[in-house]
Amino acid sequence: MAILQCCNFATLQFRYFGRLLNPFFSNFSPNFVFQRKHVRSFFALPIFKDIRFWIILFFLVRMYGITNPPLEVAHNWRQTTGTMVTRNFYEGPANILYPRIDFAGEKTGITGMEFPVLNYIDYLVSELFGYQHWYGRLINLIVSSFGIWFFFRILKRYFTPETAFNASIILLVSIWFAYSRKIMPDTFATSFVIIGFYYAACYFEEQKVRWLNLLLFALFTLLGILAKLPAGFLLVLYAFFIFNRHIGIRLKIVFFILSGIILAPIAWWYFSWVPYLVEKYQFWHFFMGKPLSIGAKELAENLGDGLKHFYDSALKFTGFGMFIVGLYFAFRKSNKLLWSILGLSFMAFLVVAMKAGFTFTHHSYYIIPFVPIMALAAGYGIAGFQRKAVRISILALIILEGTLNQLHDFRLKEHELAFVKLETEMDHFSRRSDLIAVNTGDNPTAIYFAHRKGWVASNDELLNESFRKDIHQKGCKYIVVLKRYLGGDLYLELPVVLSNTEWTVYKL
Repeated sequence: MAILQCCNFATLQFRYFGRLLNPFFSNFSPNFVFQRKHVRSFFALPIFKDIRFWIILFFLVRMYGITNPPLEVAHNWRQTTGTMVTRNFYEGPANILYPRIDFAGEKTGITGMEFPVLNYIDYLVSELFGYQHWYGRLINLIVSSFGIWFFFRILKRYFTPETAFNASIILLVSIWFAYSRKIMPDTFATSFVIIGFYYAACYFEEQKVRWLNLLLFALFTLLGILAKLPAGFLLVLYAFFIFNRHIGIRLKIVFFILSGIILAPIAWWYFSWVPYLVEKYQFWHFFMGKPLSIGAKELAENLGDGLKHFYDSALKFTGFGMFIVGLYFAFRKSNKLLWSILGLSFMAFLVVAMKAGFTFTHHSYYIIPFVPIMALAAGYGIAGFQRKAVRISILALIILEGTLNQLHDFRLKEHELAFVKLETEMDHFSRRSDLIAVNTGDNPTAIYFAHRKGWVASNDELLNESFRKDIHQKGCKYIVVLKRYLGGDLYLELPVVLSNTEWTVYKL
């Protein structure tokens, strides 16, 4: 059913393309002869100036391999951590306040983490259609596509339509391109915060208390920041409304009160409930950051890796070049609004980066909430060129570089493809309730595909007899040694239950 719905959605979008293209093709006679002028005429069609066309086009492109198992080259461990939370909701109990992972050994698996908005929506869809891991991909892709649309609508209010269009295209092919189809909350959360900002802008510009705009602002902002706390740094941009003398004090007071209401559950979850879950259920998993002084020191020590996220991971090199050009044009044209947005957002995001420290430099997805700001400056930079051919060429180059450099993320890791068979093979001699240990270090991907709970361990730990004795006393029944993981096979003096080219399973 879910696949049929996706097909129906795609059919509607092709009908939309057809209506836009119809005026072009209707001019052709049966004896039509293709000429160069027809190429120019084709690319001059309104459809190519419509951001909805590009959003839908890139949506369809990223539908390729949407049902693939979460075994991509980059960050599959991050995805499987999320999918196991969804599956545990589906298999019950489904209390959103108690998310559970599978690699906490003999413990319940309940632990503090990001508020599982994406995971729970995924679970609700699974209740309707049966559990499939890829629903999370599709949900993120849909929400992230709407995020681009609202990003475009916001920019059209305060900048030229061309700047808005350029920036939206650049955001589409930025790091957003790959991560918007992953089972991860980064683009998902940032999109919700962007949508919330749009409705807040409507509220302030209409200069009257419209509760629908306020409620939509509150709902989407709350969901976005709950899903990924760093996305909340974008709240700093509300300063432009708060300090606007032309906006009435009553509107600001109402907004402040509502903002306090939505920030309260966010603060409660991350600074009260998450520590409580960790303390009560004795399993630490979620990274809550470091003191700013330590984080700043780590950033300074790994400055090269941190800067690489800005000039490479975010927009790639051509896009970053246009970001620099945008800064230049903003300075030359004295665009105070753009400079204020860049300065204010960068200072706020710097706090996020310092809070993360080394983790920021080590994981590229931490840059995602700041990428819309960079895309805005890059889009403004392209719009600053006078010749249309130059603007189109640069945008085309950004599209090519952005997409081609991320195509690897559609590929799966070859040495992990066999993981999809692990559950079926273990079902021949083991129950789902049996605890296992897997030699994947800190990576929980294999234990997710085994559809069992237990421990992830290094080769050295599994070779340690006291470690094996300890987990055996805690209920571990099997050790799975993946032969093509962490440097290859290792031999344990234990009974062998199963052995093939991919793994050996020992019985404790």
